[in-house]
Amino acid sequence: MNRELSYQLELKWTGNMGIGTKTYTSYERSHEINFKNKPLLKCSSDPHFRGNPNLHNPEDLLLSAISSCHMLWYLHLCSEAGIIVMDYVDHATGIMTELDNGSGHFKEVTLNPQIVITDLTRISAAKELHQKANELCFIANSCNFPVYHNPTFKEPKQ
Repeated sequence: MNRELSYQLELKWTGNMGIGTKTYTSYERSHEINFKNKPLLKCSSDPHFRGNPNLHNPEDLLLSAISSCHMLWYLHLCSEAGIIVMDYVDHATGIMTELDNGSGHFKEVTLNPQIVITDLTRISAAKELHQKANELCFIANSCNFPVYHNPTFKEPKQ
C-alpha cells in the first residue's frame, strides 16, 4: 500500500535592510524556516553567495537531511538484524558544482559514519546494511546524484 505524507513549513525572508532588493548588495540573505511546534531555523545563503557564515544554508540542510535519513534507516536495519549499535557519528561531505550561468547542482555526497558496534564479528553484515539503508532512504531516493558510504567500525571502549 502506497501512502502520501505531507510536510509544511513557513519560510520568511528577514533580510530587508530598508530598501528591499533595490540592488544585489542592498539586502541580506537571512531567512527563517518555521515548522509548526518545532524550533525555528535561522538561515542564510552560503557565504560564497553573500550569506551569513554563522547561519545554516540550503546546502547545509540538504547534506544534513541525507545524513540524518540514512542514519535513521541504518539504525532501524541494525536493530532488525540484531546488530547492536552503541554510537554513530557521521562526517558527511558534499560536492556542489556551480555553473557559468550561476546555477548549480550537487555532484555527489559521501557519508563517512564512524560506528561503534558491540560485536566486531558482525562488521561485514553491518557494512552491507549501508547499501540497504541507501535503497530505503527517502531523501537519497529523491536525489539525482550518487550518495556514497565509507563506514568505519569500532568496538565499545571498556
